[in-house]
Amino acid sequence: MLLYGEMSTKGISAPVRKFAHAVEPPGSSYLLTRRVLLQSLGFIYVIAFCSLLLHLRPLFSSDGLLPASGFVEYLKSSGSEDAFWQRPTLFWFNSSDGALFFFAGIGLVLSVLLMAGIANVFQMISIWLIYMSFVHVGQIFYGYGWEILLLETTFLAIFLCPATRLRLSRAPLPPAVVVLWLYRWLAFRVMFGAGLIKLRHDPCWMDLTCLVYHYETQPIPNFFSWHLHHAPVWFHKAGVLWNHFVELVVPFFLLGPRLLRITGGVLIIGFQVMLIVSGNLSWLNWLTIVITLACFDDRLIRKLIPGRFRKEDREESGQQTVAAEAGWGTRIHRVVVLLLAVLLLYLSQYPVRNMLSPRQAMNYSYDSLHLMSTYGAFGNIGRERSEIILEGTDEEVIGPDTVWSAYEFPGKPGDVHRRPAFIAPFHYRLDWQIWFAAMQTPDENPWLVHFVYKLLRGNHDLDPLLTKNPYPNAPPTFLRAQRYHYRFSEPDQHPETWWNREYEGEYMPPVSIESPGLVAYLEAVGLLE
Repeated sequence: MLLYGEMSTKGISAPVRKFAHAVEPPGSSYLLTRRVLLQSLGFIYVIAFCSLLLHLRPLFSSDGLLPASGFVEYLKSSGSEDAFWQRPTLFWFNSSDGALFFFAGIGLVLSVLLMAGIANVFQMISIWLIYMSFVHVGQIFYGYGWEILLLETTFLAIFLCPATRLRLSRAPLPPAVVVLWLYRWLAFRVMFGAGLIKLRHDPCWMDLTCLVYHYETQPIPNFFSWHLHHAPVWFHKAGVLWNHFVELVVPFFLLGPRLLRITGGVLIIGFQVMLIVSGNLSWLNWLTIVITLACFDDRLIRKLIPGRFRKEDREESGQQTVAAEAGWGTRIHRVVVLLLAVLLLYLSQYPVRNMLSPRQAMNYSYDSLHLMSTYGAFGNIGRERSEIILEGTDEEVIGPDTVWSAYEFPGKPGDVHRRPAFIAPFHYRLDWQIWFAAMQTPDENPWLVHFVYKLLRGNHDLDPLLTKNPYPNAPPTFLRAQRYHYRFSEPDQHPETWWNREYEGEYMPPVSIESPGLVAYLEAVGLLE
């Protein structure tokens, strides 16, 4: 039985034995795989909790744009008997600002320990519960596919961690290969789901022109995006073909024999590195790389480890194999892991049906714990880019000659002379959400109206979300939002100018803190303090 990297072939035919050995060669070890995967996951969580701590006060505190406490009270008052189980969260019992900061701090500490190679089951369960609690009260700012992907990845990681030891390098049991296969199945769903959603949702993926637009219109371009955008059309078409190959063909490599699996893993990681270079997609691509590490065994990873660690790894491998063979803790672990596999294989019917459906959904969880989800990315590609530019003035009366000063954000385009930032894997949630808001109306984005109101009040809790506040000492008397059409500058304008823009129209008319329409709207949506 295949569980800890050893496969018994007694009593089976030679062809089956040969295939089994090709899938998992005798003596396969995954000790280094576990260490690298879990410590890399710790790095992702350090970034995720640092991003959370940056946004916690301005977005989710009792004085934030979308207070978590208000959302929890809304859930409690909904009248649903299973409201808690629909969005399980630790903040159901205490959603005060102190509780938010306490759990965010604990999550960051546990993540740093994980990144340092200190981990066990209880620590991983704690990280999973804490982060899931924030996802469930984060509302629109946590409505992204990489959040549920991170939770599903973490749930699987619980079963890779040792139960008692703190150091991964001293874990008494080798990792269960069944869990690594579940990671490979997760990587398959991430990649194949993304490939299918593209074919079904936008014809530019079929005529190979999507990348002609993508680098310019993606949510948060970086400075490499400008260079890629100006590549020849044949380059963009070749990129789409390569995308289809990696997302629709290569995922099947992950479910094959060792050599094919490693090849698929290398191709997917290389593809994700290309995506990291081409734009700021939070930690989505970084996390996909972490998941794909499950395709590699110690024999491959050891070649990349400095020599001083190889002896240590061989010694630990021998100790842990003996421990496993001695049966210490293996019976309970076997039962738990096999029950996990049965549960997740049963739940897999839902994403499989979704992938086969012509009405394929994208980034959707089938349970409130996010144990099994379906994924996809960039099913639709924008052909044009609109940006919302917030501007304020300190003049008492506005007119044609009023001087307006723009607010600048860390990631989103604004000043046409400012170089696009490279910020991934860090995630500036407000920048990302403003990109969506430009495709909608202010009424569809009450958090943005609330943001304007707080700027007019001079709320300095918002300062961490800005790179330029033109009114740091006293708030503006009026604030407006303008919509501009942005296009990358031409090569002969570079590097002095990164963007060209044209005025499209007014997104939000000038308002002051005393504007009755502003106050009435925020009262109606329950966001006025």
